[in-house]
Amino acid sequence: MRAKMGRMNGVRNGRNGFSLIELLIVVAIILIIAAIAIPNLLRSKMAANEASAVGSLHAINSAAVEYNGFYGQFPTNLSNMETNGAVSSSAADLIDSVLGSGTKGGYVFTYTVGASNTTYTISAGPLVPNVTGQSYFFTDQSFVIRRNIGAVADSSSTPIT
Repeated sequence: MRAKMGRMNGVRNGRNGFSLIELLIVVAIILIIAAIAIPNLLRSKMAANEASAVGSLHAINSAAVEYNGFYGQFPTNLSNMETNGAVSSSAADLIDSVLGSGTKGGYVFTYTVGASNTTYTISAGPLVPNVTGQSYFFTDQSFVIRRNIGAVADSSSTPIT
């Protein structure tokens, strides 16, 4: 009678809980799911960072052209286009302070002004290559954004569509 009562209450052989084999099987299943999901998550994060970088390049291009319209020349650096209190040629309030710092969304932006402030180039590269992104980007006053995977982009790189 006692043995029957134990089986009815969910007790196996007088012990409660899971066996070591059952726990190992559950852990193995969790590890398999993680091995499948984590790389996809990382690829999605890199794709989001790359899309953010392209959007940021569009914003910088627009801000540089607007700055040129106000002051008759392109800005000398990114911080000239961000806000810093009163609007002036050194703080034009055209981009946010995060983008003005040169680092946003896992990418580093390098703005270089040309001779007599009549041209500019912008390069964007991943902060940590193959972790925050794989693509490098380049643009200039032509507004064409170019991309190169795995190496620094320049004016001869493939334009993105």
